[in-house]
Amino acid sequence: MKDCQPKVSIVVPVYNGANYLREAIDSALAQTYKNIEVIVVNDGSDDFEETDKIAKSYGDKIRYFKKENGGVATALNLGISVMEGEYFSWLSHDDVYFPEKIEVQIILLRQLNRDVILYSDYQFIDLKSQYVRTRKLPSVPPESFKLALISSQPLHGCSLLIPKSFFGEVGAFNETLPTTQDYDLWVKMAERFEFIHIPRVLISSRLHPSQGSKSQSSLWLSECNEFYMKHLNEIITAWDSKTTAVPLAVFALKTSIKMERMGLEEPLQLTTELLKKNWVSELLRFNGEFYYWLSYYILFRVKWFFLKLIY
Repeated sequence: MKDCQPKVSIVVPVYNGANYLREAIDSALAQTYKNIEVIVVNDGSDDFEETDKIAKSYGDKIRYFKKENGGVATALNLGISVMEGEYFSWLSHDDVYFPEKIEVQIILLRQLNRDVILYSDYQFIDLKSQYVRTRKLPSVPPESFKLALISSQPLHGCSLLIPKSFFGEVGAFNETLPTTQDYDLWVKMAERFEFIHIPRVLISSRLHPSQGSKSQSSLWLSECNEFYMKHLNEIITAWDSKTTAVPLAVFALKTSIKMERMGLEEPLQLTTELLKKNWVSELLRFNGEFYYWLSYYILFRVKWFFLKLIY
């Protein structure tokens, strides 16, 4: 970290976001850390200029760009290409930052005195911005972070603070991936850079029916199947039990639970077969972590069975 007061660019991609955009922009402008710029990228909204009117009402308080519709990755990449800050922070048009989000992250960067990617806990809110629940994340060692992204870590992209220079090393968001462009990039970055957890809620993530992954469910399922199969095969092929901190059976068990929850059949089949080949060795080793996740898996399957009977 070269500058103790670096500029942070908050990039807000939006498509037909008149319902929530003002709340998102207000939360960005209300940051207690003042060396920021707010970049709003209108990704070809076709809502009779409603999104456009809201963005333009902020005048020179924000930097506003309009483009043809191309998906969230294209809007984010435009924001990255024009940003003047040293650090990038994504804010979805329907989410909200806590006022101290950027300040807390900059303070930690000063303490670390090195460039890393920061992420935090987050809370869910509903359509009326009412609190729903909190998602607290574990701190994961850097050498295990890629495995955690695949097996369990529910990272929220809007909680991240990323040095702009990192995009120059691994590239920006993949514009051919409409629904998994975020995790595709986080995995690439996890292979090169350190992710540090801030055990504090810094953003509100809104739950509503028109969210991207929900409104593109068939595309999302297809893309996720391909994404997880690609990375699972890479991980399994390169697995070295001597240097990998997480036992293979634990990784397979945690990933199986995640794949079943997401409804991803091919990755579930792959991780289930992997688990069948490795679970006995972990039982004999009396691995506490494996027993914990095995108990969780059994309870999960029992609950799933009864829910199917009921519904």
